[in-house]
Amino acid sequence: MTWTTPDKDVVLIVDDIPENLAMLSDSLDENGYLVLVATDGLSAIERLDHVIPDMILLDAMMPGMDGFETCRRIKSRRELAHIPVVFMTGLTETEHVLKGFQAGGIDYVTKPIQPLEVIARIDTHIRNARALSQARGAIETTEHAVIALDRYKVPLWHTNRAIPWLEKYFAGAQLSMATLPAEVQAWLDGMGGKSPGERGHSSPFSVVKDGSKLTIQLASEERNGETLLLLEEGPAAASVAQTFENSSLTPRESDVLAWLAKGKTNRDIAEILGMSPRTVNKHLEHIYVKLGVETRSAATAMAVGRIFTLP
Repeated sequence: MTWTTPDKDVVLIVDDIPENLAMLSDSLDENGYLVLVATDGLSAIERLDHVIPDMILLDAMMPGMDGFETCRRIKSRRELAHIPVVFMTGLTETEHVLKGFQAGGIDYVTKPIQPLEVIARIDTHIRNARALSQARGAIETTEHAVIALDRYKVPLWHTNRAIPWLEKYFAGAQLSMATLPAEVQAWLDGMGGKSPGERGHSSPFSVVKDGSKLTIQLASEERNGETLLLLEEGPAAASVAQTFENSSLTPRESDVLAWLAKGKTNRDIAEILGMSPRTVNKHLEHIYVKLGVETRSAATAMAVGRIFTLP
């Protein structure tokens, strides 16, 4: 797949009527967009193998594969699922509007198309999608994963770590994240009769496999019923104990790790233990290797709950 990052926002227009393509393409081009076109669902999906647009304008009714099926196929691909899809349709009956949203569309415009209205919607949806992407990117830099659920507890979106973790700990986890693992769903269902305050203090769900532990807790619950689940992976308790027993930390390394677990900075630790910050860094490098971790926060997580004798 070829990923492009042009200076202009990219819009893919999918319509089987050349006049519609020409009119929309000219309007978008005049307003500073880079426009791609496709005349059917299959060619649109083929285009997405080479470029990832910022927005897709998709005709709902086309010969062969209609827009609804095209949208479903786009949304089923992890690398494309984030692209906002706006349907263009002359069908305004409720059932057709709902069908578009159920297929994964974010909005719809009715034919005959009003270019200024379409451009205003594109501007808004691209801006919102970019803000959401930045927020997810910030989450991805942490050592957690997040799953957002709608009011019916159906996944809306997730960060990248969520699926690999679910696949690791639950047999048959859905790649599309269309449903949660049965065990997690049962845990959520058990909160159904609790008040929001009680749900916030409920015990997290956890599962252990191959010496590692996945913990899932309710991060927040919005007034509209949407829910955020926070996932965190770490070593199982027995594994942590065994790791420390086998780590052969020196007394000085144990001192450094103990103060690290208490939230001290490298400079603080250096002053407390009477060493240079550079020496603290060297001790930490050895600690990471011995504990089999890669980050400061992972070493801290393993140290919390362990007992160290401080000077």
